[in-house]
Amino acid sequence: MNDPSRTQGKKPTTVRLFVKPFCPWCDEAVDWLEEHSIKFETLDVIRDPMAFREMIELTDQELAPCIEVDGEVLADFGVDQLERWLEEHGYEL
Repeated sequence: MNDPSRTQGKKPTTVRLFVKPFCPWCDEAVDWLEEHSIKFETLDVIRDPMAFREMIELTDQELAPCIEVDGEVLADFGVDQLERWLEEHGYEL
């Protein structure tokens, strides 16, 4: 687990968002990240079987969205949870 004090006040550097098409929570996560000018890679777990397997390995579940931020993982979240989680990990929003 990363030390939150190491990232205090910084923007995330590596963000990967695992999504499914037609998932409203996934769309909200994309919109939220874009509104906060957070750069991220999108991985479609329906179209990309390797991304799906990786999501399961990282999260032990199959629900989306899931996000990996600088090696830390949050699974099956809404944007309110994402915002709190990022703040708890010391990221500037």
